[in-house]
Amino acid sequence: MFPTPGSEPVPYLIAALVVAVILVARRVPILGGLVRVATWGALALLLVVVLGERASFDPYLGRIAAFLKLEDQKVVGDTMRIRMSPDGHFWVRVTLGGIERRMLVDSGATVTAVSTATARAAGLTPDEGIVPVLLRTANGTVQAQTGTVPELRLGNIVARDLPVVVSPAFGDINVVGMNFLSRLKSWRVEGDTLILVPHHPQDRPTGHTSGDAA
Repeated sequence: MFPTPGSEPVPYLIAALVVAVILVARRVPILGGLVRVATWGALALLLVVVLGERASFDPYLGRIAAFLKLEDQKVVGDTMRIRMSPDGHFWVRVTLGGIERRMLVDSGATVTAVSTATARAAGLTPDEGIVPVLLRTANGTVQAQTGTVPELRLGNIVARDLPVVVSPAFGDINVVGMNFLSRLKSWRVEGDTLILVPHHPQDRPTGHTSGDAA
């Protein structure tokens, strides 16, 4: 249901390569200029890789990634278009309970899920329920609480009275699940772009209506 932070060695390999090249360049002065150029290029690539992998879990890095256009979401006509992030996932910026959060779009998740911290910041009070809700995730089965988000806004899309699950086991990850996607008129992936088509695109908050995503 949720992705686990990868242990890809790419950043470490790049760093090791940079160190090795610098050590060699010290012995061959003529390579000095080339090494400086290569070093800056490698550092820039390392920055992109690190931001792509860690921005998902750090709100400050997330803002940097958005500023550098490493992730992108925009309204085009009646559609919402989200470009794939460097980590291979689709991340969106949504507003719920008056706060903005980055959320992973996961068609494999049945229900939209928010972290305990996000629920608290959004003023969402989870319902304990008589029978605990058990969810299967990448890290095993976890217990969660249920709740309802009065309004979740993503660009020109608004979903009202959206059921969600809340659990500290989610860490800092928030997920847009199929119960949100199924309210749309349609959604699809074209190349590296996720395209969301609402029933009724909205530019500003309107009166309360439940049902399909606007």
